[in-house]
Amino acid sequence: MNKIILSILLIVSSLFLTSCTPIIQGASTVSSIISISNDRRSVGEILDDKIIALRLLTWSSEDSILNDAHLNFMVYNKTVLIAGEVPTSEIRVYVIKQAQHQVPKISQIFNEIKLGPSSGLLSRAKDSTITIQVELLFQNQEVFHPTRVRVMVEDQVVYLMGALTKREADMAAKTAAKAKGVYKIVKLFDYLKIRPKAEIERDRL
Repeated sequence: MNKIILSILLIVSSLFLTSCTPIIQGASTVSSIISISNDRRSVGEILDDKIIALRLLTWSSEDSILNDAHLNFMVYNKTVLIAGEVPTSEIRVYVIKQAQHQVPKISQIFNEIKLGPSSGLLSRAKDSTITIQVELLFQNQEVFHPTRVRVMVEDQVVYLMGALTKREADMAAKTAAKAKGVYKIVKLFDYLKIRPKAEIERDRL
């Protein structure tokens, strides 16, 4: 079974998994297939990451202890970034411990949670605008495929995840920094020594 067919099955599975949770971000089937076919993770790894993200979103929205918290999650290869705001240091510790308890498959957690009141609509709108800018800027360069870099923006800090070479990672950070309103870039990449042979061969063809 080739990767395109597996990609379609993954999308169908994702739609089923999200049927009982809030829709956070939409994408067309075609763009989803393109994204998956260019991803450096296997289809199984992508599905694992989607399941982890959905479980964390579901838990955080249902846990009454987190009623006054605002949390965002980004997952790549079972590594989880948690950003946002919580009212106390006790809840900050609770979030990290509980996230690992909810999803034992998590291999690593980057804790970028801040203490303070939840961000307002204006702040979140600014973050969304920055995210769109970064993703558009990624389309206008030829060093790496845009779908290979995950982007999350919280309080004008741009977090980047993915499996990239150093050259690709440096270009991703440099490109993201061009977006208006960016305060800081945080690179959380899995670094590759060289590009996968299959990609090089595909480019030659």
